[in-house]
Amino acid sequence: MEEKGVESMVQQDKTGKGKQAENKDHCVTCQHHAPKGHGTMAVPPAYADLGKSAKDIFNKGYGYGVLKLDVKTKSQSGVEFATSGSNNTDTGKSGGHLETKYKVNELGLNFNQKWNTDNTLTTEITMEDQLAKGLKLSLDTSFVPNTGKKSAKLKTGYKRDFVNVGCDLDFDMAGPTVHAAAVLGYEGWLAGYQLAFDTAKSKLTQNNFALGYKAGDFQLHTSVNDGTEFGGSIYQKVNGNLETAVHLAWTAGSNNTRFGIGAKYQLDKDASLSTKVDNACLVGVGYTQTLRPGVKLTLSGLIDGKNVNGGGHKVGMGFELEA
Repeated sequence: MEEKGVESMVQQDKTGKGKQAENKDHCVTCQHHAPKGHGTMAVPPAYADLGKSAKDIFNKGYGYGVLKLDVKTKSQSGVEFATSGSNNTDTGKSGGHLETKYKVNELGLNFNQKWNTDNTLTTEITMEDQLAKGLKLSLDTSFVPNTGKKSAKLKTGYKRDFVNVGCDLDFDMAGPTVHAAAVLGYEGWLAGYQLAFDTAKSKLTQNNFALGYKAGDFQLHTSVNDGTEFGGSIYQKVNGNLETAVHLAWTAGSNNTRFGIGAKYQLDKDASLSTKVDNACLVGVGYTQTLRPGVKLTLSGLIDGKNVNGGGHKVGMGFELEA
């Protein structure tokens, strides 16, 4: 009797494990066949960031006509310092700025203060994800001691699954200007609208629309600004090393279509090469090299393809230090 009892218990234990395994497999199957987008909703970008991947191909890695030095450091107390100086090789004008950033994580506050050589002082205070998840509030002020000119802007933004909206109030003595934008996203498709309304004149000064599609290695962006400026861009990540982009622009009432082609190639983990050309035969070339962690060198040049022997070409160099 005891042996039969032991065998019965063993069989029940095996049967229980078998049921657990079946239930486990069943759960896995259920998860596998669950809706693909469940729990992985995407927050669309802000209106200003639509088509950003293509813009970066044409803008980042270049600095012709400028000699620039950037230094970024961080203190033990968490204060970040950013210093930048530049010299325009065409005009000979030099400029720079000093920026400090400090975060109070307990309150969700960010303090950003900036001073530049034009003697403009700006302060920005930002609070994010405190009053509500996805809600961002900012107060941006500026002051020019030489003239006594003051300005302020109140910025609000809210983002969650499928939607990203923002509204900025630019204070002015004559009357504030309202800047508003909204972007909706669903399964890779993006649609956005941006406006600016001058309350002093009761006039709509900006009226922009955008439509785009974003996939893993492909992005498409089109826009219409004030009903007169039409633009579009295509971005493609060909492989792990090569990125390409094309942009087009056209103005109503003009027969001239502006376009450009750009590419960025990652030579290795520390070096990259960027190049672009537009319909005016202006060829831009940029080379970025990380000399060591925190030290980056950028060399760039602009060549006028229509007047190669006539001069007028530009070169630039940038040096970045971060510690």
